[in-house]
Amino acid sequence: MTTSVLTSVLIWLPIGAALVIWALPLSRYAIGSLAVLVSLVEVGVWIEQAARFDFSKTGLQFGERWPWIGDLHVSYHVGEYAFSLWLVGLTVVLMAACIGYGFWVGRDRPRAYFGLMLMLTGATVGVFLSQDLLLFYAFFEGMLVPLYILVGVWGGAARLGATVKLLIYTMTGSLIMLSAIIVYGLKGHTFDLVGGPIDSSRWLFLAFMFAFAIKAPLFPFHGWLPDAYREAPPEVSAVLSGVVAKAGTYGMLRIALTKFPEPAGYYRTLILALAAATLVYGSILAFRAADMRGVVGYSSMAQSGLITLGLFSATNLGYDGAVLQMIAHGLVSASLFLLAGAVERRTTTGEFFRLGGMAKGRPALATLLMTAGIISLAVPGSATFAGEFLILAGSYHQGWWWAAIGAGAIVLAAMYMLRAISGVLHDARGPAVHDEAMDLRTGELALIVPLIAALLLLSAWPAGISHHSFAGDRPLNDVFLQFR
Repeated sequence: MTTSVLTSVLIWLPIGAALVIWALPLSRYAIGSLAVLVSLVEVGVWIEQAARFDFSKTGLQFGERWPWIGDLHVSYHVGEYAFSLWLVGLTVVLMAACIGYGFWVGRDRPRAYFGLMLMLTGATVGVFLSQDLLLFYAFFEGMLVPLYILVGVWGGAARLGATVKLLIYTMTGSLIMLSAIIVYGLKGHTFDLVGGPIDSSRWLFLAFMFAFAIKAPLFPFHGWLPDAYREAPPEVSAVLSGVVAKAGTYGMLRIALTKFPEPAGYYRTLILALAAATLVYGSILAFRAADMRGVVGYSSMAQSGLITLGLFSATNLGYDGAVLQMIAHGLVSASLFLLAGAVERRTTTGEFFRLGGMAKGRPALATLLMTAGIISLAVPGSATFAGEFLILAGSYHQGWWWAAIGAGAIVLAAMYMLRAISGVLHDARGPAVHDEAMDLRTGELALIVPLIAALLLLSAWPAGISHHSFAGDRPLNDVFLQFR
């Protein structure tokens, strides 16, 4: 099988498996086993592509293109760049861990649940591989439908309100983006991202940025975040924070900055201000959060602001740091949400005033939570430190105050993450913690340890991503040439 065909396999294998699960009368165990197997095959296919990827080469690789809507010059066009290769890898690895988590905890209605998780996998991979704007939009919307159902059916007590907020925010952004896609495509006589022209329309740029700012999310477009992250099942929250939010920052890089360079320059200061506000505001909310999921959720919002700061610094360092931070933060946030789920399963709560003292007798939980938490607060030598340092160095070229704001937010990150670790592990034992609450089991370790191991590997060699995300490690040149 050729490597270009494998690009489509990454998209359609999980979607096909979802249809099989919905169509065949399989047992609960067979459904979960099939979903886990398919997710692991996805990881294997991605590893095959990563091994064959030529990082010194510019332009699209592993491309595949077929006519779709001929009258509008719309095609099924997929392929990978170096930065999208890493985002696809993040997606398939995190989805494998989250599907495995759902199998481990025994989610009810397994046919619907695992089918939706596989559909979500295929659609999210499709977002990062699409090279046609209408195809991008189809996967962008297709990614949201499983999320609505997963939060609305398997979420907590306030799941319906969380789903309605998620629906209103994301649909509003998507419809505005669809209007921008139609205008851009008709003006340029093509919807192709590789061959499409540069556009100077500030209104189209703002329409795309509005949708991506909601998805990221950036302040003040984050209203859907608190309820969705708290009410969704832990593994779905991990997907929302670790992967889905990255679709917003990916869209900024692949579409907003690349296709609208003049408007991006015109609104640069405004967007840098929003990014800085998101970084500080999210960090403050994370510090004030009363529960573990709140800390992780708001810190994810803050990290989206930091990544946007790197992207709109318009520097080589900023671009490199933004891509590295996308991957590192995706692994960190997913690990922390799964650990939050493990804590909730043992105590029925994530609220700090009812927790505490869980380090005693639970060495595996304490070790993994401490490791993920320390990497999250960006200690020197960690992957997140490397990403944040590159972003701050890049943003310094746009103004020393942007770097100063970012550095201050890193101090806040240390405060809220140390507070979270202490609240779960080291404070006086709360009423929800009992001696019979066991340490992490083998199945949970099998899901979380590989994510932590990937973080440690990335911490040892951050240049594996930061120097291998753009052709010849020249991000500005790639963006200027529209990745051609």
